[in-house]
Amino acid sequence: MQSTPQPVLRDLVLVGGGHSHVGVLRMFAMQPEPGVRLTLICTDIDTPYSGMLPGYISGHYSFDEVHIDLGRLCAFAGARFYRDAVVGIDRQNQRVICAHRPPVAYDLLSINTGSTPQVQNIEGAQALATPVKPIAQFNQRWLALLDKVRQWPSHRGRMTIAVVGGGAGGVELVLSMQYRLRHELKALGRNPEDLKFVLLTSGESILPTHNPGVRARFAQVLQERNVEVHPHAEVVQVSPGCLHTRNGRTFDADETMWVTQAGGPAWLQSTGLALDAQGFILVHPQLQSLNDPLVFAAGDVASFVDRPLEKAGVFAVRMAKPLANNLRRSLRGQKLLAYTPQRHWLALISTGNRYAVGSRGSLGFGGDWVWRWKDRIDRNFMQRFNQLPAMDNAGHPSAMAHVQQAMYTMGQMLKDIQAQGKAPTTRLSLTSEESLQAISAIAMRCGGCGAKVGANILSRALGSLQPVARSDVLIGLHSPDDAAVVRVPPGMAVVQTVDFFRAFIDDPYLFGKVAANHALGDVFAMGAEPQTATAVVTVPPGLESKVEDLLTQMMGGAIEVLNAAGCALVGGHTGEGAELALGFAINGLIDEKMDSVMRKGGMQPGDVLLLTKPMGTGTLFAAHARHAAKGRWIDAALQSMVLSNQTGAQVLRAHGATACTDLTGFGLLGHLVEMTRPSGVDAELNMSTLPLLDGAVDCVKAGIVSSLQPANVRLRRALRNADEFINDPRYPLLFDPQTAGGLLASVPAAQAAACVQALKAAGYVHTAIIGRITAQGEAIEPVLLKT
Repeated sequence: MQSTPQPVLRDLVLVGGGHSHVGVLRMFAMQPEPGVRLTLICTDIDTPYSGMLPGYISGHYSFDEVHIDLGRLCAFAGARFYRDAVVGIDRQNQRVICAHRPPVAYDLLSINTGSTPQVQNIEGAQALATPVKPIAQFNQRWLALLDKVRQWPSHRGRMTIAVVGGGAGGVELVLSMQYRLRHELKALGRNPEDLKFVLLTSGESILPTHNPGVRARFAQVLQERNVEVHPHAEVVQVSPGCLHTRNGRTFDADETMWVTQAGGPAWLQSTGLALDAQGFILVHPQLQSLNDPLVFAAGDVASFVDRPLEKAGVFAVRMAKPLANNLRRSLRGQKLLAYTPQRHWLALISTGNRYAVGSRGSLGFGGDWVWRWKDRIDRNFMQRFNQLPAMDNAGHPSAMAHVQQAMYTMGQMLKDIQAQGKAPTTRLSLTSEESLQAISAIAMRCGGCGAKVGANILSRALGSLQPVARSDVLIGLHSPDDAAVVRVPPGMAVVQTVDFFRAFIDDPYLFGKVAANHALGDVFAMGAEPQTATAVVTVPPGLESKVEDLLTQMMGGAIEVLNAAGCALVGGHTGEGAELALGFAINGLIDEKMDSVMRKGGMQPGDVLLLTKPMGTGTLFAAHARHAAKGRWIDAALQSMVLSNQTGAQVLRAHGATACTDLTGFGLLGHLVEMTRPSGVDAELNMSTLPLLDGAVDCVKAGIVSSLQPANVRLRRALRNADEFINDPRYPLLFDPQTAGGLLASVPAAQAAACVQALKAAGYVHTAIIGRITAQGEAIEPVLLKT
């Protein structure tokens, strides 16, 4: 997680990962704005570049070649990446409302979500048609169509694919799909003519915004490729296998792609922002909302008051620089600059088969060379985001630079304080109170109880959180005192554990969930029921509002996990420190007869060894810190880390598990040795069946390992035949430390298959049999590796 001695003074929140925002992120990465924290909220990790999407559909590019990795770009920019859907904006309190997390505070907000086809206005379209936008969500439907075409039974006759929309997007899509899908059929030895393609447009011609020469070129291409084009065919209803137009005609359609009638996202309607008739945000030439100076918009979602712009990617790309400049100027209280979009622009429209047509005003030209030109332009654009420059000192300036920046910042704030009583020039200006708080945050901090977080901040942050209520908690957060008082039910014993670590991601909400899940793991692994949790929190000093928001986000995530486990948060301690950190002391309950306890030392020869989650978090997050991990790898790792072990432990116990532990810092080998020694057994590990997170092997091959790896590697002396596997790319992952890892358990062989099936059904889809337990042999080393 990024750490800096500069306090966060203002939050710039970007909603949507469109072409304008990726440019803003890169510009802020190359020139950070002191005191400004960036947050990107987006539903997708990989955002597609629209200019290369037709080439991807045609099969000319791979997925990674046409997608920008938002997770990696945000890490490079020092920005927080929140993967969630925005459902509204509370402009009065300056909060972005998300679907699955606490509201996100902003001081300045920018929206670049693109446009959304208004299929809800067409009967049957939502259920039966595939909208091309949002483009990021189109890929899954496209892959499904590929499979559908490959598996289309010949006895059903020709398959008809219809594209609704005769603009450049619709024409490119139908030609790209036809090229790719016909080649797919050829590769399968089937007749490409088994596919029929239809293009429907409500206008009198295709490409209405382009000149007659370009329209004629594409009309000829479509005719030569046997694509049926139907003008004056406005679709008003979609029914299974059929499209109905306003003039009463019907068209067969086994699959329908929708590339028309786009509008703004539905959630904008409730924001109170000034919108045009299509639901797009009305903006001044400065890209600023007409009725809220704290909200900016760019790309398709923005609607210019001065003149309407075509919803073309070229405008979104070119808006990035003026948007970044005006966001900076707004944060600094400077005059904003107008963006003047070009009157004419070059459009390079592909035909799917490595041929493209250029269109600019009255000009039109085409050829293979135009496609190669377009290819070079597109690849150069993507290279800026997928080949990020090395920035060894990014986010880590020298100590002298820290001092100089602190002195400058304090000087500016003192000027603000000297002007006390004067109203701030903008809503973004620091108040005198905030200036004092910022200076205090930069200055040398007290230790001892002077390092506690203020009571007001703490009470406000925790006030909105609702810990689960338990009848055995006599005194807790519902009636706070010097300590919690908890009843231990008769016949029960207390299970106690503690975990604490610093943040390894820039999303405090997700970090809170992972930290709580990790802390609960020991209780679940022993077969106990969690009862209470006491938190220990360290937060960097800063403005009270920023510290409060950080605590709300982090503890909000933690409370969700604790409540789901039936574990009551009863208290804790919050203090200041250089880095964000969180831990919990957990109390659990178990039958004092100890009959249901799953311990490490119960393994029996003949048992099967199971692991319920994939490994690799250590190397992946080490790579993430170097901007070397793909965002989707990190996203998948986090999804695994927030998966609770509670149900998994119950399934293991129900299937007679003889021993169990949760996989954490010592890695697979370290925890396995902890189990074999007290059990008096040996173990065999099957390298080929180890469940691994996507990207873990890639990171290891790149020489990236966790900082704890060298200490764990010392346990290689427990391996009987390490030399045989030293070159296996999976070998280093035996020592990879895990955070919130899965359960490692031994199960009687007769129960193993049923146990694996039950675990997978319960959501542990990566559960695998990774070895077996054998009788203790003569060898000193207890673990034997097998292929």
